[in-house]
Amino acid sequence: MDKAVFDYQNVLQNLPSLPGVYRMLDAGGKVLYVGKAIDLKRRVSSYFQKNDLSPRIRLMVKQIANIETTVTRSEAEALILENNLIKALAPRYNILFRDDKSYPYLMLSGHDFPQMAYYRGEPRKPNQYFGPYPNGYAVRESIQILQKVFRLRTCEDAVFANRSRPCLLYQIKRCSGPCVGHISKQEYAADAASAVAFLQGRQSELIDELNRRMMAAAEAMEFEQAAELRDQIQALTRVQEKQFVSSNQSQQDCDVAAAALKDGLPCVNLVMVRGGRHLGDKSHFPVGGEADTAQEILEAFLAQHYLTAGVPAALIVNGQLSAALREFLQQQAGRKLAIASNPIGERRVWLEMAEKNAELAILQKQGSRATQTQRLAKLNEALELEDAGRFECFDISHTMGEATVASCVVYDKGAMQPSEYRRFNITTAAPGDDYAAMREVLSRRYGKLADEEGKLPDAVFIDGGKGQVGVALEVMAELGLTLPIIGIAKGEERKPGLETLILPYLEKTLQLRQDHPALHLIQTVRDEAHRFAITGHRARRAKARTASTLEDIPGIGAKRRQQLLMRFGGLRGVAAANVDDLCQVEGISRTLAEKIYNALH
Repeated sequence: MDKAVFDYQNVLQNLPSLPGVYRMLDAGGKVLYVGKAIDLKRRVSSYFQKNDLSPRIRLMVKQIANIETTVTRSEAEALILENNLIKALAPRYNILFRDDKSYPYLMLSGHDFPQMAYYRGEPRKPNQYFGPYPNGYAVRESIQILQKVFRLRTCEDAVFANRSRPCLLYQIKRCSGPCVGHISKQEYAADAASAVAFLQGRQSELIDELNRRMMAAAEAMEFEQAAELRDQIQALTRVQEKQFVSSNQSQQDCDVAAAALKDGLPCVNLVMVRGGRHLGDKSHFPVGGEADTAQEILEAFLAQHYLTAGVPAALIVNGQLSAALREFLQQQAGRKLAIASNPIGERRVWLEMAEKNAELAILQKQGSRATQTQRLAKLNEALELEDAGRFECFDISHTMGEATVASCVVYDKGAMQPSEYRRFNITTAAPGDDYAAMREVLSRRYGKLADEEGKLPDAVFIDGGKGQVGVALEVMAELGLTLPIIGIAKGEERKPGLETLILPYLEKTLQLRQDHPALHLIQTVRDEAHRFAITGHRARRAKARTASTLEDIPGIGAKRRQQLLMRFGGLRGVAAANVDDLCQVEGISRTLAEKIYNALH
């Protein structure tokens, strides 16, 4: 709808001169853009009165059919609401950064003998949490360091409570064996406290304390204890040399965020320093909207990232932040926050490293895009398709007909699209009948899409031979669809590179050379379909076997089964429990406990 139809003058004269959030909507009621303003009237009016708008904004203004506003008490409050709406609505013209998962933490549980574990989610008392870390690898690396130096347990509570002898980690000196009393509660607490000091960056203080304890043990002629403390000190020193950044303020937690914009491709590199340890970095690319400057990218990232993530004591950025954003970050931190946009000394080096990482990430992204574009062009050429860019691939997974699962993965916009993947539990096909399973999954998938309830692909890959392709053609004919079907028949001895492509729409088969770019793309999509199917199958099979094992025991209904699994952390924990432990569960008599024990052993 154009501006002549949209009476923006009437809307503008009724807007208040107050801080708030505005939403631009198109004729279908879809939100095009969400913005904040310290003065709603002045800010929204500028879209219709200025002549120097960027091409992107001019295009958006032409589509505006309505404007909605929400008044807030301050610009900082408007910024919070703006970014909540951006994340919830994903407007086309907003810069949107989206994390698939929350950032991981390292957790020390609140038990008498604390467990050290990888953790994602909302922190819970009385556990202690350290991080966040940029990725799961960084957490696991920290856990390995702490295992080597302090030998804290990593086992689940159900396993810890039911051990009768120490596990392999004790044998290889990665755990002190608290499960079987090889270390006292006080000694273990001291090791846990040392681990906390390490994670908080108090390394010098920690090494001094360990030296003091080593000397005391030696004077008391407890030479074995003194040797263990000496090994801890040496291990800590090696870790310090490798893991710690050079800083005069090594104990201060700090994030370094640098934005870069090159050839229209934006990126923000985020570096995390916790307790003096450089935990790693992560490059973030927006999934929506466009930006004219790196400053816009930086501010959008900081506002969206710290909406849910904890704000460290210091923040180093490569741009000037608005007063509203500074106020918002200060509120989120809940304490004094140091923000530096022109740091000196080692902090400038950190920022320059982040800027370089952002630029390198853009170059890698550009290289990846070029490769995908070439593969896609070669695929269209080899398969004689016209501008095909969206593909769906299907695979069937089962074990001797048990727990059959079908997968559908999607390739679009030059990359796999995990958010569009779907799994189907096969219910109507006879066990082991792959043809019937393929018929069911294709009917379910394209029955809805044929009724215009989704986006149809440009072509469909089937991981299978002529039989599965024949079934696919029958289903498409029944649904009135004319999608190109490509069968991927496994080669001799199922070796990659020897696949035969079955192309019924061309009435021929095709075998591409092993280094053909089109074959690489097909293999990527096919392998992802196989991975997604087999992980779903294994999960379904494990769930079925867990339930049926307990269901087969007389006297164990749904409620008792749930209580047992919750108490012992799963079937493995139930199997590890002895009769006395099983009796502790509500509703489990000794006779029933013996039945359970005998059934699982």
